[in-house]
Amino acid sequence: MLCRHLMFLLTLGCIFAAAVEVQRPRGVSLSNRHFYDETKPFTCLDGSKTIAFDRVNDDYCDCKDGSDEPGTSACPNGNFHCTNVGYKPQFIPSSRVNDGVCDCCDATDEYNSGAVCPNTCKEMGRKERESLQQMAEIAREGFQLKQRLIEEAKRRLEEKEKKLVELKEGKIQKEEQLEALRTVKETAEKPEKEARDRHQGAWEEQKAIIQKEKDRRRMAESFREIDDDGDGIISVSELQTHGELDPDADGSLTEEEAQTLMGGATQTDMTAFEEVAWKNIKEKYKPEFEAHPEAPMLSETPEEIAKEPPSDSVPEEDDDEDDDGEDEVDDEDDPEYDKAPPVGLPSQKTEDEERMPPYDEETQALIDAAQKARDAFDEAEKSLREAEDQIRGLEKEISFDFGPSAEFSYLYNQCYELTTNEYVYKMCPFSRVSQKPKYGGSETNLGSWGSWAGPENNKYAMMKFEQGTGCWQGPNRSTTVKLSCGKDTAVISTTEPSRCEYLMEFTTPAVCREPQELDPHHELDAPRDEL
Repeated sequence: MLCRHLMFLLTLGCIFAAAVEVQRPRGVSLSNRHFYDETKPFTCLDGSKTIAFDRVNDDYCDCKDGSDEPGTSACPNGNFHCTNVGYKPQFIPSSRVNDGVCDCCDATDEYNSGAVCPNTCKEMGRKERESLQQMAEIAREGFQLKQRLIEEAKRRLEEKEKKLVELKEGKIQKEEQLEALRTVKETAEKPEKEARDRHQGAWEEQKAIIQKEKDRRRMAESFREIDDDGDGIISVSELQTHGELDPDADGSLTEEEAQTLMGGATQTDMTAFEEVAWKNIKEKYKPEFEAHPEAPMLSETPEEIAKEPPSDSVPEEDDDEDDDGEDEVDDEDDPEYDKAPPVGLPSQKTEDEERMPPYDEETQALIDAAQKARDAFDEAEKSLREAEDQIRGLEKEISFDFGPSAEFSYLYNQCYELTTNEYVYKMCPFSRVSQKPKYGGSETNLGSWGSWAGPENNKYAMMKFEQGTGCWQGPNRSTTVKLSCGKDTAVISTTEPSRCEYLMEFTTPAVCREPQELDPHHELDAPRDEL
Protein backbone atom coordinates (compact mmCIF):
# COMPACT_ATOMS: atom_id res chain seq x y z
CA MET A 1 0.00 0.00 0.00
CA LEU A 2 2.77 2.44 0.93
CA CYS A 3 4.58 1.74 -2.33
CA ARG A 4 1.46 2.35 -4.38
CA HIS A 5 1.06 5.71 -2.70
CA LEU A 6 4.71 6.50 -3.33
CA MET A 7 4.40 5.64 -7.01
CA PHE A 8 1.29 7.79 -7.13
CA LEU A 9 3.34 10.73 -5.83
CA LEU A 10 6.07 10.12 -8.39
CA THR A 11 3.61 10.34 -11.28
CA LEU A 12 1.17 12.89 -9.88
CA GLY A 13 3.07 15.94 -11.25
CA CYS A 14 3.05 14.53 -14.74
CA ILE A 15 -0.62 13.67 -14.44
CA PHE A 16 -1.64 17.22 -13.61
CA ALA A 17 0.63 18.66 -16.31
CA ALA A 18 -0.97 16.67 -19.11
CA ALA A 19 -4.59 16.38 -17.96
CA VAL A 20 -6.92 15.78 -20.91
CA GLU A 21 -10.58 14.98 -20.59
CA VAL A 22 -11.56 11.66 -22.23
CA GLN A 23 -15.16 11.58 -23.41
CA ARG A 24 -17.28 8.71 -22.10
CA PRO A 25 -20.70 8.23 -20.45
CA ARG A 26 -21.13 9.61 -16.95
CA GLY A 27 -20.07 7.18 -14.25
CA VAL A 28 -17.88 5.02 -16.52
CA SER A 29 -14.26 4.41 -15.60
CA LEU A 30 -11.53 4.71 -18.18
CA SER A 31 -10.82 1.01 -17.94
CA ASN A 32 -14.42 0.28 -19.07
CA ARG A 33 -14.66 3.05 -21.71
CA HIS A 34 -14.26 0.67 -24.67
CA PHE A 35 -17.51 -1.09 -23.71
CA TYR A 36 -19.44 2.15 -24.26
CA ASP A 37 -19.08 3.02 -27.97
CA GLU A 38 -21.78 5.52 -28.99
CA THR A 39 -21.66 4.29 -32.58
CA LYS A 40 -22.70 0.77 -31.66
CA PRO A 41 -25.49 -0.90 -29.65
CA PHE A 42 -24.56 -1.50 -26.01
CA THR A 43 -24.17 -5.06 -24.72
CA CYS A 44 -24.61 -5.55 -20.98
CA LEU A 45 -21.29 -6.33 -19.36
CA ASP A 46 -22.66 -9.69 -18.19
CA GLY A 47 -23.57 -10.46 -21.83
CA SER A 48 -27.21 -11.02 -21.02
CA LYS A 49 -28.70 -8.38 -23.36
CA THR A 50 -27.93 -5.89 -26.12
CA ILE A 51 -29.76 -2.54 -26.29
CA ALA A 52 -29.61 0.65 -28.30
CA PHE A 53 -26.93 2.99 -27.04
CA ASP A 54 -29.40 5.79 -26.40
CA ARG A 55 -30.85 3.65 -23.60
CA VAL A 56 -27.56 3.99 -21.63
CA ASN A 57 -28.02 6.34 -18.67
CA ASP A 58 -31.69 6.89 -19.53
CA ASP A 59 -32.63 6.39 -15.86
CA TYR A 60 -34.19 2.99 -16.59
CA CYS A 61 -32.46 -0.28 -15.70
CA ASP A 62 -32.28 -2.63 -18.68
CA CYS A 63 -29.31 -4.85 -17.73
CA LYS A 64 -29.48 -7.25 -14.84
CA ASP A 65 -25.96 -6.27 -13.78
CA GLY A 66 -26.88 -2.54 -13.90
CA SER A 67 -24.10 -1.80 -16.36
CA ASP A 68 -26.38 0.25 -18.64
CA GLU A 69 -26.94 2.85 -15.90
CA PRO A 70 -23.42 3.72 -14.65
CA GLY A 71 -24.36 7.40 -14.17
CA THR A 72 -27.84 7.13 -12.59
CA SER A 73 -29.43 5.50 -9.58
CA ALA A 74 -31.84 3.41 -11.62
CA CYS A 75 -30.09 0.08 -11.03
CA PRO A 76 -29.78 -1.01 -7.38
CA ASN A 77 -26.67 -3.08 -8.15
CA GLY A 78 -24.90 -0.50 -10.31
CA ASN A 79 -21.62 1.31 -9.57
CA PHE A 80 -20.80 4.96 -10.22
CA HIS A 81 -17.20 5.97 -10.95
CA CYS A 82 -15.91 9.18 -9.32
CA THR A 83 -13.06 10.62 -11.40
CA ASN A 84 -11.85 12.80 -8.48
CA VAL A 85 -9.28 14.73 -10.44
CA GLY A 86 -6.43 15.69 -8.08
CA TYR A 87 -7.18 12.89 -5.64
CA LYS A 88 -7.87 9.18 -5.83
CA PRO A 89 -10.70 7.89 -8.10
CA GLN A 90 -13.29 5.64 -6.50
CA PHE A 91 -16.47 3.65 -7.12
CA ILE A 92 -19.66 4.22 -5.11
CA PRO A 93 -23.00 2.36 -5.28
CA SER A 94 -25.31 3.84 -7.86
CA SER A 95 -27.96 4.27 -5.18
CA ARG A 96 -25.94 7.19 -3.82
CA VAL A 97 -26.11 9.15 -7.07
CA ASN A 98 -28.18 12.33 -6.69
CA ASP A 99 -29.20 11.42 -3.15
CA GLY A 100 -28.28 14.87 -1.85
CA VAL A 101 -25.10 13.64 -0.13
CA CYS A 102 -21.71 14.43 -1.64
CA ASP A 103 -19.77 11.17 -1.94
CA CYS A 104 -17.27 12.10 -4.67
CA CYS A 105 -14.82 14.84 -3.79
CA ASP A 106 -15.31 16.32 -7.31
CA ALA A 107 -19.14 16.43 -6.72
CA THR A 108 -19.86 14.48 -9.92
CA ASP A 109 -22.31 12.16 -8.12
CA GLU A 110 -24.71 15.04 -7.34
CA TYR A 111 -25.04 16.55 -10.83
CA ASN A 112 -28.85 16.72 -10.70
CA SER A 113 -29.83 16.78 -7.01
CA GLY A 114 -29.48 20.47 -6.33
CA ALA A 115 -26.98 19.73 -3.54
CA VAL A 116 -24.18 22.26 -3.25
CA CYS A 117 -20.98 20.18 -3.30
CA PRO A 118 -17.66 21.99 -3.39
CA ASN A 119 -14.81 20.27 -5.20
CA THR A 120 -12.42 19.23 -2.41
CA CYS A 121 -10.22 16.89 -4.44
CA LYS A 122 -7.35 19.35 -4.79
CA GLU A 123 -7.16 20.01 -1.04
CA MET A 124 -7.55 16.31 -0.19
CA GLY A 125 -4.84 15.48 -2.70
CA ARG A 126 -2.54 18.07 -1.13
CA LYS A 127 -3.04 16.61 2.36
CA GLU A 128 -2.65 13.10 1.02
CA ARG A 129 0.61 14.03 -0.68
CA GLU A 130 1.94 15.61 2.52
CA SER A 131 1.00 12.51 4.51
CA LEU A 132 2.54 10.21 1.94
CA GLN A 133 5.68 12.30 1.83
CA GLN A 134 5.99 11.94 5.59
CA MET A 135 5.38 8.20 5.33
CA ALA A 136 7.92 7.98 2.51
CA GLU A 137 10.51 9.79 4.63
CA ILE A 138 9.86 7.44 7.55
CA ALA A 139 10.13 4.45 5.23
CA ARG A 140 13.43 5.67 3.76
CA GLU A 141 14.96 6.40 7.15
CA GLY A 142 13.57 3.18 8.62
CA PHE A 143 15.03 1.14 5.78
CA GLN A 144 18.42 2.80 6.28
CA LEU A 145 18.24 1.91 9.97
CA LYS A 146 17.26 -1.63 9.04
CA GLN A 147 20.38 -1.94 6.87
CA ARG A 148 22.51 -0.85 9.82
CA LEU A 149 20.68 -3.33 12.06
CA ILE A 150 21.45 -6.12 9.59
CA GLU A 151 25.13 -5.17 9.49
CA GLU A 152 25.27 -4.97 13.27
CA ALA A 153 23.48 -8.32 13.58
CA LYS A 154 26.01 -9.89 11.22
CA ARG A 155 28.90 -8.50 13.24
CA ARG A 156 27.38 -9.65 16.54
CA LEU A 157 26.68 -13.11 15.12
CA GLU A 158 30.31 -13.48 14.07
CA GLU A 159 31.39 -12.41 17.56
CA LYS A 160 28.99 -14.84 19.20
CA GLU A 161 30.11 -17.73 17.01
CA LYS A 162 33.74 -16.92 17.80
CA LYS A 163 32.88 -16.68 21.50
CA LEU A 164 31.06 -20.02 21.32
CA VAL A 165 34.13 -21.72 19.86
CA GLU A 166 36.29 -20.21 22.62
CA LEU A 167 33.85 -21.29 25.32
CA LYS A 168 33.70 -24.86 24.03
CA GLU A 169 37.50 -25.05 23.92
CA GLY A 170 37.67 -23.54 27.40
CA LYS A 171 35.06 -26.02 28.61
CA ILE A 172 37.31 -28.93 27.65
CA GLN A 173 40.17 -27.40 29.61
CA LYS A 174 37.90 -26.74 32.59
CA GLU A 175 36.68 -30.35 32.55
CA GLU A 176 40.27 -31.62 32.54
CA GLN A 177 41.18 -29.21 35.34
CA LEU A 178 38.15 -30.29 37.34
CA GLU A 179 39.07 -33.96 37.10
CA ALA A 180 42.64 -33.18 38.20
CA LEU A 181 41.33 -31.21 41.19
CA ARG A 182 38.89 -34.03 41.98
CA THR A 183 41.86 -36.40 42.29
CA VAL A 184 43.71 -33.92 44.51
CA LYS A 185 40.60 -33.48 46.66
CA GLU A 186 39.97 -37.19 47.08
CA THR A 187 43.66 -37.79 47.84
CA ALA A 188 43.59 -35.10 50.56
CA GLU A 189 40.25 -36.23 52.01
CA LYS A 190 41.38 -39.81 52.68
CA PRO A 191 44.01 -39.03 55.39
CA GLU A 192 41.73 -36.26 56.67
CA LYS A 193 38.90 -38.75 57.22
CA GLU A 194 41.21 -41.22 58.92
CA ALA A 195 42.53 -38.50 61.26
CA ARG A 196 39.03 -37.22 61.98
CA ASP A 197 37.81 -40.76 62.69
CA ARG A 198 40.73 -41.37 65.08
CA HIS A 199 40.03 -38.14 66.91
CA GLN A 200 36.31 -38.84 67.00
CA GLY A 201 36.87 -42.39 68.21
CA ALA A 202 39.15 -41.24 71.00
CA TRP A 203 36.63 -38.62 72.00
CA GLU A 204 33.77 -41.16 71.98
CA GLU A 205 35.80 -43.42 74.28
CA GLN A 206 36.55 -40.48 76.54
CA LYS A 207 32.90 -39.46 76.56
CA ALA A 208 31.88 -42.99 77.45
CA ILE A 209 34.27 -42.95 80.42
CA ILE A 210 33.01 -39.52 81.48
CA GLN A 211 29.39 -40.60 81.09
CA LYS A 212 30.01 -43.78 83.03
CA GLU A 213 31.58 -41.78 85.84
CA LYS A 214 28.71 -39.30 85.78
CA ASP A 215 26.20 -42.16 85.96
CA ARG A 216 28.07 -43.67 88.89
CA ARG A 217 28.09 -40.36 90.71
CA ARG A 218 24.37 -39.99 90.07
CA MET A 219 23.81 -43.52 91.30
CA ALA A 220 25.79 -42.83 94.50
CA GLU A 221 23.96 -39.54 95.07
CA SER A 222 20.62 -41.27 94.52
CA PHE A 223 21.59 -44.06 96.92
CA ARG A 224 22.37 -41.52 99.62
CA GLU A 225 19.10 -39.69 98.98
CA ILE A 226 17.02 -42.87 99.25
CA ASP A 227 18.96 -44.05 102.34
CA ASP A 228 16.96 -41.85 104.70
CA ASP A 229 18.62 -43.04 107.94
CA GLY A 230 22.09 -42.90 106.40
CA ASP A 231 23.04 -46.42 107.58
CA GLY A 232 24.44 -47.43 104.16
CA ILE A 233 21.54 -49.80 103.55
CA ILE A 234 18.35 -49.14 101.56
CA SER A 235 15.32 -50.95 102.84
CA VAL A 236 12.01 -51.72 101.16
CA SER A 237 10.29 -49.04 103.22
CA GLU A 238 12.85 -46.40 102.23
CA LEU A 239 12.37 -47.20 98.53
CA GLN A 240 8.58 -47.00 98.95
CA THR A 241 8.82 -43.28 99.73
CA HIS A 242 9.48 -42.70 96.01
CA GLY A 243 6.08 -43.17 94.39
CA GLU A 244 7.37 -42.20 90.96
CA LEU A 245 8.97 -45.67 90.80
CA ASP A 246 5.54 -47.36 90.84
CA PRO A 247 5.77 -49.81 87.90
CA ASP A 248 2.00 -50.15 87.27
CA ALA A 249 1.22 -46.44 87.85
CA ASP A 250 -1.66 -47.22 90.22
CA GLY A 251 -0.63 -44.44 92.60
CA SER A 252 1.39 -46.43 95.15
CA LEU A 253 4.60 -48.44 95.32
CA THR A 254 3.76 -51.63 97.23
CA GLU A 255 6.22 -53.57 99.36
CA GLU A 256 6.22 -56.39 96.82
CA GLU A 257 6.87 -53.98 93.94
CA ALA A 258 9.72 -52.33 95.85
CA GLN A 259 11.27 -55.69 96.63
CA THR A 260 11.04 -56.67 92.95
CA LEU A 261 12.89 -53.47 92.00
CA MET A 262 15.69 -54.54 94.40
CA GLY A 263 15.98 -57.91 92.71
CA GLY A 264 13.87 -59.76 95.29
CA ALA A 265 15.95 -58.59 98.31
CA THR A 266 14.44 -56.81 101.31
CA GLN A 267 17.43 -54.48 101.56
CA THR A 268 20.51 -53.60 99.53
CA ASP A 269 23.86 -51.96 100.00
CA MET A 270 25.44 -49.61 97.42
CA THR A 271 27.23 -52.37 95.53
CA ALA A 272 24.12 -54.48 95.09
CA PHE A 273 22.07 -51.31 94.46
CA GLU A 274 24.34 -50.38 91.55
CA GLU A 275 24.21 -53.84 90.03
CA VAL A 276 20.45 -54.45 90.31
CA ALA A 277 18.12 -51.81 91.70
CA TRP A 278 19.71 -48.80 90.01
CA LYS A 279 19.26 -50.37 86.58
CA ASN A 280 15.55 -50.81 87.36
CA ILE A 281 14.86 -47.32 88.69
CA LYS A 282 17.29 -44.84 87.10
CA GLU A 283 14.93 -43.94 84.22
CA LYS A 284 12.06 -43.08 86.60
CA TYR A 285 13.90 -41.89 89.67
CA LYS A 286 13.64 -38.21 90.49
CA PRO A 287 15.97 -36.49 92.98
CA GLU A 288 14.24 -35.17 96.06
CA PHE A 289 14.61 -31.53 95.05
CA GLU A 290 12.61 -32.32 91.87
CA ALA A 291 9.99 -34.45 93.59
CA HIS A 292 9.67 -31.94 96.48
CA PRO A 293 10.73 -28.45 95.35
CA GLU A 294 10.20 -27.09 98.86
CA ALA A 295 12.76 -29.51 100.28
CA PRO A 296 16.19 -28.15 101.27
CA MET A 297 19.05 -28.39 98.80
CA LEU A 298 20.93 -31.68 99.11
CA SER A 299 24.20 -29.97 99.75
CA GLU A 300 22.91 -28.76 103.10
CA THR A 301 23.21 -30.98 106.18
CA PRO A 302 20.48 -31.22 108.83
CA GLU A 303 22.71 -29.26 111.23
CA GLU A 304 23.11 -26.44 108.70
CA ILE A 305 19.38 -26.33 108.14
CA ALA A 306 18.75 -26.02 111.89
CA LYS A 307 21.04 -23.00 112.09
CA GLU A 308 19.12 -21.03 109.41
CA PRO A 309 16.53 -18.45 110.65
CA PRO A 310 12.84 -19.02 109.93
CA SER A 311 11.75 -18.00 106.45
CA ASP A 312 9.37 -15.36 107.87
CA SER A 313 11.99 -13.61 110.01
CA VAL A 314 13.45 -10.39 108.69
CA PRO A 315 17.00 -9.53 109.72
CA GLU A 316 17.46 -6.05 111.14
CA GLU A 317 19.07 -3.57 108.85
CA ASP A 318 22.37 -2.16 109.95
CA ASP A 319 22.10 1.59 109.54
CA ASP A 320 25.67 2.17 110.65
CA GLU A 321 28.12 2.82 107.89
CA ASP A 322 31.30 0.74 107.70
CA ASP A 323 34.08 2.27 109.77
CA ASP A 324 36.45 2.17 106.84
CA GLY A 325 33.89 3.84 104.54
CA GLU A 326 34.01 1.05 101.99
CA ASP A 327 30.78 -0.05 100.37
CA GLU A 328 29.53 -3.54 100.98
CA VAL A 329 30.61 -5.90 98.19
CA ASP A 330 27.70 -7.08 96.05
CA ASP A 331 27.48 -10.79 95.40
CA GLU A 332 27.48 -10.20 91.66
CA ASP A 333 30.81 -8.42 91.90
CA ASP A 334 32.34 -11.25 93.89
CA PRO A 335 34.74 -13.23 91.67
CA GLU A 336 33.58 -16.42 93.40
CA TYR A 337 29.92 -15.64 92.68
CA ASP A 338 28.02 -18.09 90.51
CA LYS A 339 30.84 -20.59 90.38
CA ALA A 340 28.57 -23.32 91.65
CA PRO A 341 25.27 -23.51 89.74
CA PRO A 342 22.02 -24.35 91.54
CA VAL A 343 21.34 -28.02 92.10
CA GLY A 344 19.77 -29.68 89.05
CA LEU A 345 21.05 -27.11 86.51
CA PRO A 346 23.95 -28.03 84.20
CA SER A 347 27.17 -26.25 84.97
CA GLN A 348 29.41 -24.65 82.35
CA LYS A 349 31.98 -27.24 83.26
CA THR A 350 29.51 -30.00 82.30
CA GLU A 351 28.87 -28.38 78.93
CA ASP A 352 32.60 -28.00 78.33
CA GLU A 353 33.10 -31.63 79.24
CA GLU A 354 30.58 -32.69 76.55
CA ARG A 355 32.22 -30.58 73.84
CA MET A 356 34.74 -32.40 71.68
CA PRO A 357 38.25 -31.06 72.27
CA PRO A 358 40.11 -29.26 69.43
CA TYR A 359 42.01 -31.29 66.87
CA ASP A 360 45.70 -31.72 67.40
CA GLU A 361 48.05 -29.81 65.06
CA GLU A 362 48.69 -32.75 62.77
CA THR A 363 44.96 -33.51 62.30
CA GLN A 364 44.13 -29.83 61.84
CA ALA A 365 46.80 -29.52 59.16
CA LEU A 366 45.24 -32.45 57.27
CA ILE A 367 41.79 -30.86 57.59
CA ASP A 368 43.06 -27.51 56.31
CA ALA A 369 44.77 -29.16 53.34
CA ALA A 370 41.62 -31.12 52.44
CA GLN A 371 39.45 -28.00 52.78
CA LYS A 372 41.77 -26.07 50.49
CA ALA A 373 41.47 -28.87 47.92
CA ARG A 374 37.66 -28.84 48.28
CA ASP A 375 37.51 -25.07 47.80
CA ALA A 376 39.63 -25.28 44.66
CA PHE A 377 37.43 -28.10 43.32
CA ASP A 378 34.20 -26.20 44.10
CA GLU A 379 35.50 -23.07 42.37
CA ALA A 380 36.48 -25.05 39.28
CA GLU A 381 33.09 -26.80 39.25
CA LYS A 382 31.31 -23.43 39.49
CA SER A 383 33.43 -22.05 36.65
CA LEU A 384 32.54 -25.07 34.48
CA ARG A 385 28.80 -24.64 35.18
CA GLU A 386 28.98 -20.96 34.24
CA ALA A 387 30.73 -21.84 30.98
CA GLU A 388 28.06 -24.46 30.20
CA ASP A 389 25.30 -21.91 30.90
CA GLN A 390 26.98 -19.43 28.56
CA ILE A 391 27.31 -22.06 25.86
CA ARG A 392 23.62 -23.00 26.12
CA GLY A 393 22.60 -19.33 26.03
CA LEU A 394 24.73 -18.57 22.98
CA GLU A 395 23.58 -21.70 21.12
CA LYS A 396 19.95 -20.76 21.77
CA GLU A 397 20.48 -17.17 20.60
CA ILE A 398 22.47 -18.16 17.50
CA SER A 399 19.85 -20.70 16.41
CA PHE A 400 16.90 -18.33 17.02
CA ASP A 401 14.83 -17.10 14.06
CA PHE A 402 15.51 -13.35 14.05
CA GLY A 403 14.30 -12.80 10.49
CA PRO A 404 15.75 -13.43 7.03
CA SER A 405 18.82 -11.28 7.76
CA ALA A 406 18.67 -11.40 11.58
CA GLU A 407 17.31 -7.84 11.54
CA PHE A 408 15.20 -8.52 14.67
CA SER A 409 18.14 -9.76 16.76
CA TYR A 410 18.62 -6.36 18.37
CA LEU A 411 15.28 -6.89 20.19
CA TYR A 412 16.65 -9.93 22.07
CA ASN A 413 16.80 -9.39 25.86
CA GLN A 414 15.12 -5.97 25.48
CA CYS A 415 11.80 -4.74 26.90
CA TYR A 416 9.53 -1.85 25.86
CA GLU A 417 6.79 -0.20 27.92
CA LEU A 418 3.58 1.69 27.22
CA THR A 419 1.77 3.57 30.00
CA THR A 420 -1.98 4.15 29.68
CA ASN A 421 -4.46 5.75 32.08
CA GLU A 422 -4.79 2.51 34.04
CA TYR A 423 -1.91 0.18 33.24
CA VAL A 424 1.75 -0.13 32.40
CA TYR A 425 2.25 -2.66 29.60
CA LYS A 426 5.64 -4.28 29.09
CA MET A 427 6.53 -6.20 25.94
CA CYS A 428 9.78 -8.17 25.90
CA PRO A 429 10.20 -9.61 22.38
CA PHE A 430 10.95 -13.35 22.34
CA SER A 431 10.16 -13.51 26.09
CA ARG A 432 6.81 -12.30 27.51
CA VAL A 433 4.14 -9.58 27.69
CA SER A 434 2.80 -8.27 31.00
CA GLN A 435 0.31 -5.79 32.41
CA LYS A 436 0.62 -4.00 35.76
CA PRO A 437 -1.78 -1.50 37.37
CA LYS A 438 -0.40 2.01 37.11
CA TYR A 439 -0.97 2.83 40.76
CA GLY A 440 0.16 -0.40 42.40
CA GLY A 441 -0.85 -4.02 42.24
CA SER A 442 0.45 -7.35 41.04
CA GLU A 443 1.70 -8.00 37.52
CA THR A 444 -0.38 -10.11 35.12
CA ASN A 445 1.25 -12.29 32.48
CA LEU A 446 -0.38 -11.62 29.11
CA GLY A 447 1.54 -14.39 27.36
CA SER A 448 4.96 -15.93 26.82
CA TRP A 449 6.75 -16.06 23.47
CA GLY A 450 5.15 -18.48 21.07
CA SER A 451 6.10 -17.85 17.43
CA TRP A 452 6.05 -15.54 14.45
CA ALA A 453 2.42 -15.30 13.40
CA GLY A 454 2.19 -13.15 10.26
CA PRO A 455 0.60 -14.32 7.00
CA GLU A 456 2.40 -16.89 4.89
CA ASN A 457 3.99 -14.30 2.61
CA ASN A 458 5.10 -12.10 5.54
CA LYS A 459 5.27 -14.12 8.74
CA TYR A 460 7.56 -11.57 10.45
CA ALA A 461 4.75 -8.99 10.52
CA MET A 462 3.27 -10.39 13.76
CA MET A 463 4.41 -11.98 17.01
CA LYS A 464 2.29 -14.36 19.09
CA PHE A 465 2.57 -14.65 22.88
CA GLU A 466 0.59 -17.48 24.50
CA GLN A 467 -0.28 -19.25 27.77
CA GLY A 468 -0.51 -16.16 29.96
CA THR A 469 -2.36 -15.92 33.27
CA GLY A 470 -5.74 -17.61 33.07
CA CYS A 471 -8.86 -15.43 33.02
CA TRP A 472 -11.61 -15.99 35.56
CA GLN A 473 -13.69 -18.81 34.08
CA GLY A 474 -12.00 -18.18 30.77
CA PRO A 475 -8.98 -19.03 28.63
CA ASN A 476 -5.36 -18.19 29.28
CA ARG A 477 -4.44 -14.68 28.22
CA SER A 478 -2.62 -14.24 24.92
CA THR A 479 -1.22 -11.30 22.96
CA THR A 480 -0.71 -10.66 19.26
CA VAL A 481 1.88 -7.98 18.44
CA LYS A 482 1.47 -6.31 15.07
CA LEU A 483 4.72 -4.88 13.72
CA SER A 484 4.89 -1.81 11.47
CA CYS A 485 7.66 0.28 9.94
CA GLY A 486 9.02 3.11 12.06
CA LYS A 487 12.22 4.95 12.83
CA ASP A 488 11.71 4.30 16.55
CA THR A 489 11.30 1.00 18.38
CA ALA A 490 8.24 1.37 20.61
CA VAL A 491 4.89 -0.02 21.70
CA ILE A 492 2.39 2.53 20.38
CA SER A 493 -0.97 1.03 21.39
CA THR A 494 -2.63 -1.81 23.27
CA THR A 495 -6.22 -2.99 22.97
CA GLU A 496 -8.29 -6.00 24.02
CA PRO A 497 -10.49 -6.78 20.97
CA SER A 498 -11.66 -10.04 22.55
CA ARG A 499 -11.83 -11.14 26.16
CA CYS A 500 -8.34 -12.12 27.37
CA GLU A 501 -6.94 -11.63 23.85
CA TYR A 502 -4.76 -8.53 23.53
CA LEU A 503 -3.48 -6.71 20.47
CA MET A 504 -0.35 -4.54 20.55
CA GLU A 505 1.00 -2.30 17.82
CA PHE A 506 4.78 -2.11 17.76
CA THR A 507 6.96 0.01 15.47
CA THR A 508 10.46 -1.05 14.48
CA PRO A 509 12.80 -0.28 11.56
CA ALA A 510 13.34 -4.04 11.22
CA VAL A 511 10.12 -4.37 9.16
CA CYS A 512 10.77 -1.40 6.85
CA ARG A 513 11.13 -2.45 3.21
CA GLU A 514 12.87 -0.86 0.29
CA PRO A 515 10.19 0.85 -1.93
CA GLN A 516 11.51 -0.74 -5.14
CA GLU A 517 10.80 -4.16 -3.68
CA LEU A 518 7.05 -3.52 -3.53
CA ASP A 519 4.23 -3.61 -6.13
CA PRO A 520 4.53 -0.37 -8.12
CA HIS A 521 0.83 -0.27 -9.12
CA HIS A 522 -0.91 2.74 -7.57
CA GLU A 523 -4.55 3.27 -6.66
CA LEU A 524 -5.29 5.84 -9.34
CA ASP A 525 -7.61 4.04 -11.74
CA ALA A 526 -7.29 6.55 -14.58
CA PRO A 527 -4.07 7.50 -16.40
CA ARG A 528 -3.15 11.09 -17.16
CA ASP A 529 -5.52 11.57 -20.10
CA GLU A 530 -8.47 10.66 -17.85
CA LEU A 531 -7.67 13.52 -15.53
